[in-house]
Amino acid sequence: MTPYGSIFGEMLEEFELAARILNLERGIWNILTHPKRQIIVSCPVQMDSGEIEVFTGYRVQYNITLGPAKGGIRYHPGVTLDEVTALAAWMTWKCAVAHIPFGGGKGGVVCDPSKMSRRELEALTRRYIAEIIDAIGPEKDVPAPDVNTNEQVMAWIMDTYSMHVGHTTTSVVTGKPVELGGSHGRREATGRGVTIAARESARHLGFDISGSRVAIQGFGNVGSVSAELIAALGAKIVAVTDWQGGVYNAAGLDLTKLAAHVANQKTVAGFAGGEPLTNAELFALDVDLLVPAALENQITIENAPGIRAKVVIEGANGPTTPEAHRHLHTRGVFVVPDILANSGGVTASYFEWVQDRYGYFWTEKEVNERLEAKMHEAFGAVLQTSLKYHVDMRTAAYIVAVGRVATVTRLRGMYA
Repeated sequence: MTPYGSIFGEMLEEFELAARILNLERGIWNILTHPKRQIIVSCPVQMDSGEIEVFTGYRVQYNITLGPAKGGIRYHPGVTLDEVTALAAWMTWKCAVAHIPFGGGKGGVVCDPSKMSRRELEALTRRYIAEIIDAIGPEKDVPAPDVNTNEQVMAWIMDTYSMHVGHTTTSVVTGKPVELGGSHGRREATGRGVTIAARESARHLGFDISGSRVAIQGFGNVGSVSAELIAALGAKIVAVTDWQGGVYNAAGLDLTKLAAHVANQKTVAGFAGGEPLTNAELFALDVDLLVPAALENQITIENAPGIRAKVVIEGANGPTTPEAHRHLHTRGVFVVPDILANSGGVTASYFEWVQDRYGYFWTEKEVNERLEAKMHEAFGAVLQTSLKYHVDMRTAAYIVAVGRVATVTRLRGMYA
């Protein structure tokens, strides 16, 4: 357990390591460890039954020094202000590592979307956005999809905002359908970034990713796209799990059949193309690469000793606790942190925002080429920092991110 006792505390613990190496002055330290704005709203919704339920929503803008806040909105029963604040902080560092002009934000609504109808979800989305409408906008705060939200939810957000301001404003949100100003390549971007991180890690460590064995926790957008693209490099995806269970096949899973199974059954569990597998068993597999692409705090000090992978590529946000990370690093496991590994999504979101503001759209090939260049730049900057300071990749990523935000904070000065 982190000494700070919360998910936000875990972020502070990671921040502190980098801040001490940078000899960060106390004033800047204080600014960068406090969220700029935390919004809590009540969202009454008339359900299909006729009853009125009141949902709690959050939007946190952690830091906007580099530009508008940027971060997803998640719908989940376990959403808390602490979690959203931590995720907004991680978005701050992620955008800085990616070297894009955004600050960090995050939102969430406490609900169980699996038990809600499409009409109820639309009503909840529109009411939530109406409640935070003054805080968001293309130059203030730009939401995006996250856990249990998607292109359709983003379309409702864009429409709600546009109705309030009186004109169509596509750049208020990213992750939209292409028909509404979304970007080609955006859906695959996070998984593509994970794949680039995996490829560059293998290159740095001196092993061929072709023929390597890969285990992936989570088969949503990030996990499924990562699996497909890493397999395209010649690797074997030998195990996949989700919240209900998973499957293992030493010869490699048939991803096309697995995707069809998941589309039909809504879970990896029960797939006939291999042996049943639990999440606990997945972490203990003898593989080259492990990709946690589900929720936070999945790799803990309890299961970290059993991990045998050479490389961990964090597709999810905050999947490894600080204590577990220290254990893995001590054992020589190469961990690519979330704020680098999954930054492909926010980088492509930046591309979408730029295209919307210009009214000029790129081809998928152009988006992927730009993403490759940005991810390569980010990975290189973090790796060189790691080698320079003789620290792990997570600490190096924080050194890069905190250093960039701190520099701009000093240049802007103090408004009083």
